[in-house]
Amino acid sequence: MNTLEVTVLQKTPGSSARVKGLGVAISIAIAGMAIFALTHALKHVDYGEVLAVVRHTSTGLIAVASLLVVASYGSLTLYDLLALRTIGRTDVPYRIAALASFTSYPIAHGIGAVALVSPVIRYRIYSCNGLGAVDVANICFLTGLTFWLGNLTALGLSLLSDPGAISLFDYLPRTVNSGLAAALLLAIVAFLIWSWLSPRSIGTRRWPVRLPSGPMVLLQIAIGVFDLGAAALAMYVLIPAGMNIDIFRLTTVFIAATLLGFASHTPAGLGVFDAAILLGLGGEDKEPLIAALLMFRFLYHFLPFVMALGLFGAVEAWRGLRTKREP
Repeated sequence: MNTLEVTVLQKTPGSSARVKGLGVAISIAIAGMAIFALTHALKHVDYGEVLAVVRHTSTGLIAVASLLVVASYGSLTLYDLLALRTIGRTDVPYRIAALASFTSYPIAHGIGAVALVSPVIRYRIYSCNGLGAVDVANICFLTGLTFWLGNLTALGLSLLSDPGAISLFDYLPRTVNSGLAAALLLAIVAFLIWSWLSPRSIGTRRWPVRLPSGPMVLLQIAIGVFDLGAAALAMYVLIPAGMNIDIFRLTTVFIAATLLGFASHTPAGLGVFDAAILLGLGGEDKEPLIAALLMFRFLYHFLPFVMALGLFGAVEAWRGLRTKREP
């Protein structure tokens, strides 16, 4: 752990403290505003009607949503596989990458300390396969890059199709949102061209980070968009048809809610994600949307969190027993 800490956090004490303080302030501000908005949105909600909507949701729709959740988490395993191939570790098999991905993401997001928990879990998995702290740090950076490239690309495309979708909680005019979406997509295209021209790397001598090539960046964007699209569709099929929510509007609000929840550092974006969804999609009749949100939370966050905890605990227990048996 000391090695991992020293390797990953290579910042001067002053700059590290300032960045950390700013991040904490932003997270607290986002969480505070979300709690206020969520408290206001949940006033006068008939929870009996919410439970009735959940009970009357067809098992077929729940099954489709579950398959989409599986597809989303399946694409997440490719984040680690692409990162391993980028740093040249082709010897690590896919099953190890899938294990590291599926245990680190649900547990880290469920606890709410992604930057701390995810590298530790990955280190426990990958260290048994010959990867060191620097390798794990690079993998964490590259998987984060895939997440942001996919999410920001999807957000830009969705905002271009429906600029007013998030105006309810960003309070910006449609023209400003369209301009921001265009600027965002142009920045991603510029990064893609820059990475395509020649091999790129960043970092320091102690922590060199090899950036993905142009074709790999394109693949990262495609996987990130697919991951997010599958998750958004999982929620879309759970929303009653009578609410008449457009898929592009839902996708835009869903991405914005995901990014806000990620920035707040609350466990699974609790409160922040929910407030953004209710503000962006809810009208007068909030009960069906709350019911869909609860079912989505159960399928996408709670079940994977419990499964990942059980899997990681089983792997650790098996390794402990194997170590005791060895002379």
